[in-house]
Amino acid sequence: QLQASGGGLVQAGESLRLSCRVSGRTFSNYGMAWFRQAPGNEREFVASINWVSTSTYYEDSVKGRFTISRNNAENTVYLQMNSLKAEDAAVYYCAASFRSGAYETEEFYAYWGQGTLVTVSS
Repeated sequence: QLQASGGGLVQAGESLRLSCRVSGRTFSNYGMAWFRQAPGNEREFVASINWVSTSTYYEDSVKGRFTISRNNAENTVYLQMNSLKAEDAAVYYCAASFRSGAYETEEFYAYWGQGTLVTVSS
């Protein structure tokens, strides 16, 4: 089970940190990712991290502003979002892979959280 939290309403330029706590499986062995879906759009990749935090990937529009990290001792993955823009507004989903790497496409992720809403006012 994946439980995402941390969403909310912020103004453009502000920051948020999303958290996703994993229970019911061995968290530390698997890659994790964040995806997002804005109204009327398909779900898109945001960031991913491998099992030992040695590899991360980011969608181009969030590079330099977002940081994905994980704490295996706490079974939690984070997404620090800085300098938020109106176009970052979406429901953010955390996902757990069935493999240990960091992947950018949904086919590598078998487990999904319920989503947390991020609203950015301009």
